[in-house]
Amino acid sequence: MIIINIKDGESLDKALKRFKKKFEKTGVLRELRSRQAFEKKSITRRTQVKKAVYKQGLNQETV
Repeated sequence: MIIINIKDGESLDKALKRFKKKFEKTGVLRELRSRQAFEKKSITRRTQVKKAVYKQGLNQETV
């Protein structure tokens, strides 16, 4: 359960923004979307490798 303490004088918009950020970090929606359709382990591994290669390429360009 996500608990957000609202500070004195804090607007509801800021509190909602903090809630959304905490909710994103938990990864609930990501997990829900991944569970909607079964994906073979070989395919998940392949996509992870593709993401890692992409990130590595981005890091090399910036350095």
